[in-house]
Amino acid sequence: MTAFRFGIENLLDDPAAAKKLKGRRVALLGHPASICRVKGRLTHSLDALMGAPGYAVAAAFGPQHGMRGDKQDNMIESPDYRDPVHGIPVFSLYGDVRRPTPAMLDSFDVLLVDLQDVGCRIYTYLTTLGYLLEDCARAGKALWVLDRPNPAGRPVEGARLQPGWESFVGIGPLVMRHGLTLGEAALWYRGLRKLDVELEVVKMNGYAPQERPSYGWPEGLPWVNPSPNASSVNMARCFAGTVLLEGTTLSEGRGTTVPLEVVGAPELDSRALLAEMHRLARHWMEGAWLRPCAFEPTFHKHVGKLCHGFQIHVEHEGHDPARFRPYRLVALALKAARNLHPGLELWRKHGYEYEKRLPIHLIDGGEGLQRWVDDPAATAADFDRALEKDEREWEAERAGHLLYR
Repeated sequence: MTAFRFGIENLLDDPAAAKKLKGRRVALLGHPASICRVKGRLTHSLDALMGAPGYAVAAAFGPQHGMRGDKQDNMIESPDYRDPVHGIPVFSLYGDVRRPTPAMLDSFDVLLVDLQDVGCRIYTYLTTLGYLLEDCARAGKALWVLDRPNPAGRPVEGARLQPGWESFVGIGPLVMRHGLTLGEAALWYRGLRKLDVELEVVKMNGYAPQERPSYGWPEGLPWVNPSPNASSVNMARCFAGTVLLEGTTLSEGRGTTVPLEVVGAPELDSRALLAEMHRLARHWMEGAWLRPCAFEPTFHKHVGKLCHGFQIHVEHEGHDPARFRPYRLVALALKAARNLHPGLELWRKHGYEYEKRLPIHLIDGGEGLQRWVDDPAATAADFDRALEKDEREWEAERAGHLLYR
């Protein structure tokens, strides 16, 4: 098998790419996980580009949580600044603006996007990419995606975002776990919006997302948090399910060392919760090890309170991404919690990504999940039918955009 290489590594070693970019001002959109291997060392992509001959790097951009990963939680903005080492401006796309201003667009001719994604619709780097494709098309700028692995691999799962529910956590009608790399997602989005933009995807080498045992994350590749709470490959594989908890009063583990890998609350009993889940739809619990656990968040929901629930484990030899369905698994946990505690105030009503709509609706891309959880007569089979329709449609739609087979 061909040795694995990031898109940024292929760019830096390609004379044809350097020739194509010669005389054009380049900007980089990156974050802490924008890394490459230079002379046996892990190097940030911005530093690698600044040190490469022939590249006129004029500016940089940071998404949510910042270019260097400075912000811990959601809805905490990052300012613009000047890079202290390289002296170039670093513009924030999660500060005063979510889209580049005309002055920001004027700073480059070609934008290189080098973001590590986790393969979930709600992860805001995908939305930022979509906004940039639209704005580069309007401004006549080029956008190149330096592709990176999708740690969740190829499986698809979840409801499609419904019309009218677009937001910063939902750029378009994808399912929750979409199974695309960012480069593939860019090709899909350009087609969806019929954008006239110079788009290039600098592919990876040796990426085989359906091969065991890596299933999307090449063996031996170091994990660097792309956002502060994306702390492991395990988290990335769980995220298409555990992100639903952000719209609930149950803890997703923020304030612990395993954020977005656990489900819990002070009111729950771990074994009773898992038993009720097993009764309702035990086949939705396959493909992962579910370990009863207790944890006490040091910040965020239920701070200082002992929460009971379970941790999801998918970094083991028995992991099967075709059977592991995190969206259904966490939906099942919510249904079980509702059955065990009918009076529980389950849905959060705080602002979410600056929207006034109910957070669970924004996260899920519609009202279907909440209705199913709250309806005592609704069954797993009912939910499955709706999800399977969306999943089949999405698999057919994405097929023409897959670059790695």
